Amino acid sequence: MRRKASLILLALAVFCTALSPLLRWYAFPRLAKVPADAYQTMVLEARDATLLDYGTMTARTVPKVTIVQTLKGNVEASERIEETAGRDVVVWDGLSYVQGPDGKMVSKVPERYIFDAHTQEPVHATGEMVDGDPVRRDGLEFKWPFLTEKRDYEYFDAQARVTAPIHYKGTQNFRGLEVYYFEQTVPWTKVPMPKTMPVAGITPETVARTGTTRWYTTVRKFWVEPLTGAPVYGEEIHQEELRGGTLLGDRAKVTAFAGHVKMREDYIDHTVALVKSNRALVLLMTSYLPWGLLLLGTLLLALSLWLEARGRRPARPAPAEPAAPQPVTA
Repeated sequence: MRRKASLILLALAVFCTALSPLLRWYAFPRLAKVPADAYQTMVLEARDATLLDYGTMTARTVPKVTIVQTLKGNVEASERIEETAGRDVVVWDGLSYVQGPDGKMVSKVPERYIFDAHTQEPVHATGEMVDGDPVRRDGLEFKWPFLTEKRDYEYFDAQARVTAPIHYKGTQNFRGLEVYYFEQTVPWTKVPMPKTMPVAGITPETVARTGTTRWYTTVRKFWVEPLTGAPVYGEEIHQEELRGGTLLGDRAKVTAFAGHVKMREDYIDHTVALVKSNRALVLLMTSYLPWGLLLLGTLLLALSLWLEARGRRPARPAPAEPAAPQPVTA
């Protein structure tokens, strides 16, 4: 009976030990993915910012500029692209909506971002665009890969439509989470005018006929939780200018927008809480279960060997019974 139990324990030990690396290196890369139907909204603010008044074409200081960023998973589009891509694909329809202190629209820029659900690498397919213009993204946007590394990554800038390195600057603690800090500087670059302008009758085409161009620079900062690859906080030191042309009169340039853009406090709390819950799931797949199975396999193996050793131990000889007394005769 002991030998049978020993063999069963040995089989379980081998199973648990083999399952440990399989779970970490085979199952996790295939199970960890961004859901196709994700929906999230982020509100950012730039206080005491500089904003262009298109009515007078002069820059003025305003108490606050608000940027609302929305990302909505397009399940139908992702399923259609998956048929030809042969892998799990996520399609995010994004919108960056900027409004002034009076609540009126300053600009709105739609995007479609198509990427691999597991690796977050861009997937090039029909419909990939920024503000209606077809683009071909290289590098990341919005999200880092699962198990982010301490290294530089390529990051796509939607304003300039170019990809540039975003540099790993170190590890920090952000509200109880260990995060990686990344920073990217985009130098002054000529960029397209938004297709939706805040003043009726002004379009990118009418501005282009005046010879006026739009220029942009930013310092982009992200604090990324490495296990999930999700940014828990972000900032931008953002500047835009209109340069040259008859639209500005005798001025060489005018500031269209300048401000230090930061996530609003309530959205920081919500994002940190969400990332912490997702982080626990990643830890379960990459650490807790693999190490737990390896420990369990070791314990089962030790128990199996102990039972086997007990089964092979020779039995003690039974104590000899006292001999019966012999009759005595005279």
